[in-house]
Amino acid sequence: MVHATPNEEAITFEARSGESVEAFQGTLTVPMNRNDPASGTTELAYVRFPATTDTPGNPIVYLSGGPGGSGIGTAKGPRFPLFMAMRQHGDVIAFDQRGTGQSQQPERCTSSVTIGKMERISDAEHAMRYRLAVRECAAKWQADGVDLRGFTTAESAQDLSDLRQHLGADQISLWSISYGSHLALAALAAIPDELDRVIMAATEGLDQTVKLPSRTLSYFERLQAAVDQQPEAAQLYPDILGVISRVHAKLDAEPMTVTVPMRDGTTHNLLLQKRHLQQFMGGLISDPQYAAVMLMMYRQIDMGDPTLITFILQRFWTPDEPITLSAMSMAMDRASGITPARLKAFEQQAAASPVGAFLNFPMPQILAELPEIDAGPDFRDGPFGDTPVLMLTGTLDGRTYPEGHAEATAGLSNVEQIIVENAGHNLFMTSPEVGEAMHNFMRGEPAKSNRIVVEAPDFAKLPDLGG
Repeated sequence: MVHATPNEEAITFEARSGESVEAFQGTLTVPMNRNDPASGTTELAYVRFPATTDTPGNPIVYLSGGPGGSGIGTAKGPRFPLFMAMRQHGDVIAFDQRGTGQSQQPERCTSSVTIGKMERISDAEHAMRYRLAVRECAAKWQADGVDLRGFTTAESAQDLSDLRQHLGADQISLWSISYGSHLALAALAAIPDELDRVIMAATEGLDQTVKLPSRTLSYFERLQAAVDQQPEAAQLYPDILGVISRVHAKLDAEPMTVTVPMRDGTTHNLLLQKRHLQQFMGGLISDPQYAAVMLMMYRQIDMGDPTLITFILQRFWTPDEPITLSAMSMAMDRASGITPARLKAFEQQAAASPVGAFLNFPMPQILAELPEIDAGPDFRDGPFGDTPVLMLTGTLDGRTYPEGHAEATAGLSNVEQIIVENAGHNLFMTSPEVGEAMHNFMRGEPAKSNRIVVEAPDFAKLPDLGG
């Protein structure tokens, strides 16, 4: 029988699917800012799913994306079966990184800065408003005793070392996605001897907090090629970039007023501008099924039909809401920063990208704020070493790109990359073959193939959006 360790309690962990399992919930206390003993401590939370084998390997720590995602929350969702399956290799730890989920976190800051729903402003003015909000919220957090210098990926990497010791393990393995892979790469640089094996999907390198707009253009070429394989979709969308460019030009010349009936019974008008679509697009292109939503949204607006964008606004837009910030999400990205060379490339390429400067907004727009928390150039270099790494790359991932994955791990000598054709950013549950590849890797066995093919969604049809 598996028992709780100190600082753990037995729980019944319930997934949103209704499934449940016996597990253990624990906490550990770590320094808030290891460079300043006066900064105090912060408490981290995790759930431990015990191994299902009599000969377990090292604990496997799940690192969620974001930054700001909850590992415990992720384990409750569609990946619950994979969390359970990974127990054949060792204890699986659903970890809430500092400032997320059930771990201690500062209150979100609602600034006094607003952007009016009928206000027509430039991208430069929009960015300035966010900088003002960051400035205001940083002052508020400081007055509340929050040390933003503690919300860096470098500090989180050291948290993994403390978690390893807390679990009584000589080494841990990491299972990561998106920003979680950014943290995993930082751990590979900072504590390589404490890591057994690392799985990454949707890899974000240490100098890739801000993605290159030219890579977004390459993504749209891959998306067009996938659409062209489907006769109905190809007829609807023969020139994706052309439609996007045409809609953006129309909105630049004359923004569209959209009337949005909200769920609370009120009705609000929004002056729809190009940046609104670019911000929605930056999220929708993460996975191919949502790219289908983006395609239909642009097609309708091109024809003067606001039906789908109205539906999206009902669910994701709050009229006249002041700019609200999360200390963890904002500070982590700002601290990871960007090298001067990459910033220059970003600025040169942004205008030609369909998403413009909004894929990673508000970075790099807030770069002028909080220079004291920047991790510095050494952080953005590397990592290097021979720790075994499995890297899973979706060809239709619109958030992190195949070219960037190779660059992010260029300094690592023991990387096994598997291309998942037609998969997007969230690829773990796209095919049983993905899980099989992960199990083979954890057993130290070679991959059966370096390519997995999944079926692309029907781009001519909208996925179920709920509501």
